[in-house]
Amino acid sequence: MSTFTLRRVSEGLQGAFRRLLDGPVAMKEVSDGLAAGEHGQFAAFVDRAGHLLVRSVVVSGRELVRLELTARDAKYQVADVAADSVVRLSRFALCRSREGRLVLESPLSTLRVLLVDRRARELVAQLGSPVPLRDLAVDGLGPSETAELLGHLVGAGFVDAGTVESGFMRDEDQTLRQWDFHDLLFHSRIRTGRYDAPVGGVFPHTGKIDPQPAVKPLPSGPALALHRPSLEEIAARDPALTAAIEGRRSLRDYGESPLTAAQIGEFLYRTQRVRVHFVPGPGEQPGGEIVGRPYPTGGSAFELELYLTIRRCKGIDPGIYYYDPIGHQLILVNTDTRDRESMLTVAALSTGMEANPDVLITMTSRFQRLSWKYSGIAYATTIRHTGVLYQTMYLVATAMGMAPCGLGIGNADLAARVLGLDYLRESSVGDFILGSRPDGELGIWDSEQGWNYVNDAEWAAWAGSELNGQ
Repeated sequence: MSTFTLRRVSEGLQGAFRRLLDGPVAMKEVSDGLAAGEHGQFAAFVDRAGHLLVRSVVVSGRELVRLELTARDAKYQVADVAADSVVRLSRFALCRSREGRLVLESPLSTLRVLLVDRRARELVAQLGSPVPLRDLAVDGLGPSETAELLGHLVGAGFVDAGTVESGFMRDEDQTLRQWDFHDLLFHSRIRTGRYDAPVGGVFPHTGKIDPQPAVKPLPSGPALALHRPSLEEIAARDPALTAAIEGRRSLRDYGESPLTAAQIGEFLYRTQRVRVHFVPGPGEQPGGEIVGRPYPTGGSAFELELYLTIRRCKGIDPGIYYYDPIGHQLILVNTDTRDRESMLTVAALSTGMEANPDVLITMTSRFQRLSWKYSGIAYATTIRHTGVLYQTMYLVATAMGMAPCGLGIGNADLAARVLGLDYLRESSVGDFILGSRPDGELGIWDSEQGWNYVNDAEWAAWAGSELNGQ
């Protein structure tokens, strides 16, 4: 909540502020009651604390809409909507219920419009497609009143106005045309600046909902203990970090021999195992249970879980498994052949059918592990964590001589059904495929395919020689 402190306030200004609290009231009526020396002080207050004031559009004594500023520097000018205008609701506008009111919001605007009156709601409902201003008909609103209300909505960025001949300016904006509605809305909500909701670690559910445990309870099913790698062995054979970074490639075809159970065990141990576990003592902060894994996360949440759909692996039967990051074992959760093929087919489609994955790793998020603590950024944070885990997997797989590839598309509904998950509690946010590395050079881009080296080609050549020597 924003606050603004005033000192040595005159009686006239105090009366003006009381009138604002009793609003809606016309600003002219407020300023008319001020003494000559108070006008400048009141204007300075409005200029500095304008984000604390709510603007209303009033017709015939009834408030139609209320405009709340969602950023400190938010401003808008009422647009002049000509009689021959064509109007429509912006494709970026969002109409939803908020605190018992129907509101308009938009990632293009730093205001929120509360549709207080029935007439305002009926007007907005007619703007789903372009409509001439003269054709708008709302009982209780005359043409001039309709134009006045639209002037506020156009000026605030919620309604587009144009003409039959010229169309809409936003249709010509190449930058806006390349934004999807949900992407721009998401961007506007996870960064501060144009929205007034709390953001960050504000613990919105403390004392109301129990936090999720740091370690997920294990599903039922047969367990397969995995190979635990030797630190000394890995340290002796691992390439340098720079070799893994420079030689990393997305590979979608595989060698004749499949990966082995020992390789899967080492890979999971190096990327996702729980390394440390902290449980807060009595009286300490609730929700303070955390773990540590090989990659970083915000607040040590580590909400991501791994499920493996295996088509081909020496030592592990085909099936769908959950990875237990504490016991370092695979737990069989689904043996249905059709479910397995469905998961692998979606993964193959994500590669344009270039790959027939040997192993699909599905990353799921236990969302409430984050949203119990974070407001506004919980989902964005789990996506960031997914990217961090992608890179960790890429580097480990490259160091181990495997064929890795992160995927950009997955079917969360299918994954929830196949893995036996509640879509709203835990569902997939990322997918990664693995296989044995094919024969041939690694780390070298083929110049005959059009690749042109930039900035020290010898780095790639050195990385290739390091990795191909494995």
